Amino acid sequence: MSFSSVLAYLFGIVVVIGSIVSATDHPEAFIDIPSVIIVFGGTVAALFLSFEPKTAFEAFKLMLSTLRIHKDSNASLKDEVGRIVRWAYIVQKNGLQGLENEVTDDLRQSDPFLAYGADLVVTGYTGAEIKQILESMMEAQSERDSKGSSALMKMGGDSPAFGMLGTLIGLVIMLGNMSSDPSAIGPSMAVALITTFYGIILARIFFIPAATKVIARNNVSMFKYNLQMEGLVLLAERKSPRYIQDKINSFVDINDQFLIDRDMNSSNN
Repeated sequence: MSFSSVLAYLFGIVVVIGSIVSATDHPEAFIDIPSVIIVFGGTVAALFLSFEPKTAFEAFKLMLSTLRIHKDSNASLKDEVGRIVRWAYIVQKNGLQGLENEVTDDLRQSDPFLAYGADLVVTGYTGAEIKQILESMMEAQSERDSKGSSALMKMGGDSPAFGMLGTLIGLVIMLGNMSSDPSAIGPSMAVALITTFYGIILARIFFIPAATKVIARNNVSMFKYNLQMEGLVLLAERKSPRYIQDKINSFVDINDQFLIDRDMNSSNN
């Protein structure tokens, strides 16, 4: 569970509810079930009209996933460099068979991209071939990831629009009843505006922030994959451990880089 995400959602909700409660003695006026149905129902309908069902359901799963910790966001790039440098020493000492022994079931489960790339190295592909294969894999993964975030962004754009639609419906009903009961104009106008309120809340607290976080997390994963790919290419080219260290340390903050002389023993433990 990502406590920062949960707290952020709760804080946003508390800010809205707190402002309502502090500004009026009738907060129940902001509760209107038909308005919820128009905004949320219309947004979901537009989602399924715009995307295949698989992508639409994936969008909701991605929104829930923002409440969980993202493993790549917490991953240490320094540790990634250390692992590949250690593999370089293993290949230097035991050949590709030694690297094959490092690709365990746990690694395949926790980091399938790295395990797949290591398999390519063990198979005997050249560095250029491995880079081409992994780049194609990363492009395909990025394309798949972008569908879900695009769906969430669309929901963020559609919910205020359906809020306006609900407002227009309410205004039409209000104007149609003006002649019979002019005193009802004020309350009817308030109800008509509630749908716009709901649309903005859904867009700005839920859908758009979720899409933005998903995109940011995907970028973090792609950055890590680039580091791993570069290291695997150098392994395939049988570059020295120190050369690999210096080359892929360029992905790491200069104050947190892996150094063989300082960190190799701790990496082995």
